[in-house]
Amino acid sequence: MNIAMIGLGKMGGNMARRLARGGATVFGFDVSSATREQLSGEFANIRTFASVAETVAAMPAPRVVWMMLPHGEISENTLSELKTLLAEGDVIVDGANAMYKDSQRHAAELAAVGLKFVDAGVSGGIWGQSNGYTIMLGGSDDAVALVKPYVALLAPDAERGWLHCGPAGAGHYTKMVHNGIEYGMMQAFAEGFALLKAKEELQLDVAEIAEVWRHGSVVRSWLLDLTADSLARDKELADLQPYVPDSGEGRWTVLESVELGVPTPVIAGALYARFASRGNDDYGMKLLQMMRNAFGGHAIAKK
Repeated sequence: MNIAMIGLGKMGGNMARRLARGGATVFGFDVSSATREQLSGEFANIRTFASVAETVAAMPAPRVVWMMLPHGEISENTLSELKTLLAEGDVIVDGANAMYKDSQRHAAELAAVGLKFVDAGVSGGIWGQSNGYTIMLGGSDDAVALVKPYVALLAPDAERGWLHCGPAGAGHYTKMVHNGIEYGMMQAFAEGFALLKAKEELQLDVAEIAEVWRHGSVVRSWLLDLTADSLARDKELADLQPYVPDSGEGRWTVLESVELGVPTPVIAGALYARFASRGNDDYGMKLLQMMRNAFGGHAIAKK
């Protein structure tokens, strides 16, 4: 079992480790020489190289090349390079949080030169190395068949935690919706705990409440487990900035809901809350103050 892992960061590096522990030989590349050296020093069956070209050249055919790179320009450029390096029958797996329409385009472009393509939505974060990853695959049956042995090593076990969701684009579409749901769940927890913290006269201990909810309650979940652990270490969060980025999937989910005419008010609201955290609603809030003053004479708060 031989597989290339292009991108050895937080996700790709841990996936390489899990594959190596499962017995696969991993041919790895990352732009960071320190990252490459660390991984090759940890496992005898992880070999790292200084370029994508060297990585591919060292592999026996047919080759499975798994990309764990940020979506966008980096992934596009790497795919273009791989197209010139691989041979008919080889397969490229894109494990980024990519837009599914891009994945459909990539599959068609690669098929035209005899290469197979699988889009893989990967969930599990930094815990996937020990717990296994949930993997959502899109692509043809023959392309997914080539990838299946490696997916079986990455998943919680060979028979669960992964799914061939459908044709090209299906894996990334499924992961997109998964992340949209994640936005909504995170926002609900954030708002609920904010309400608990705001009720000062009751002196509620948010860390203890999070812990008790973990045991038998309807809202128990892995996300609550992580929240409880974080609050147990720092319930005040005084050193954190109220700034929450978004990596794209929430936006795509909301745009897709508009295109399909399927209402997703919770996911949309969670996305807009992230926008608001970056000060993007500041002007609107100032204007609201002015309107309240104009019709009701309400006081205006100034800096």
